[in-house]
Amino acid sequence: MAESKSNSKAVIVKNLVKKFGDFVANDHLSFEVDKGEIFGFLGANGAGKTTAIKILCGLSHPTSGEVSVAGYNIYKQRNLIKKNIGYMSQKFSLYDDLTIAENIRFYGGIYGLARKMIKEKTALYIQKLGLQAYAKSLVRELPLGFKQKLAFSVAIVHDPPIVFLDEPTGGVDPITRRQFWELIYKEAAEGKTIFVTTHYMDEAEYCDRVSIMVDGKIEALDHPNALKTKYGAKSMEEVFIQLARG
Repeated sequence: MAESKSNSKAVIVKNLVKKFGDFVANDHLSFEVDKGEIFGFLGANGAGKTTAIKILCGLSHPTSGEVSVAGYNIYKQRNLIKKNIGYMSQKFSLYDDLTIAENIRFYGGIYGLARKMIKEKTALYIQKLGLQAYAKSLVRELPLGFKQKLAFSVAIVHDPPIVFLDEPTGGVDPITRRQFWELIYKEAAEGKTIFVTTHYMDEAEYCDRVSIMVDGKIEALDHPNALKTKYGAKSMEEVFIQLARG
């Protein structure tokens, strides 16, 4: 039997509005994200990306609109949403005064993993990320690129079907950004849905589809190549400049 449209969608958003007093941070956003898709949520700082992602993660209430994440209703099933997603914030959400292993064990415990599984995940991530030399180091002593990769790993330690990444590559060099995207590709290839916000327009090229927010609204949503063709642009940066300038 063919999968129904709703079951094939990891995220469904209809007319999402978020207001702070008279200020409209998210202005009637509507979009859908397919399961297994790398979906880019682009826009300049202050465009409303982080506000939207916090709503989708169950960390903030929408003012109005319909939202479904991993098949769960944002109004009635926020706790179930939190259990079925991974979330990596701009500040990485790591504890600087704990070691790498202690951070992994801590997050594994939060997500309810058994001790044996936590032990296995800890050994796996230290090996996979090439952190053997830093195994007993405090997180504050890690280079930024390693912190970034570790933060991504603890966000998916419970193997969630959807991962939300909120500007995860901010402040790191281009080579490290590319390495991080290789981690994203690997998880997407294994079936995870990746929802990533960024203000780096070149990262749009790495996504299956992208939306571009301007002043709280989604001004464009399509495959990167389709958007470049539509706006007669050579790069996604040129597309964004055209949209930002109205």
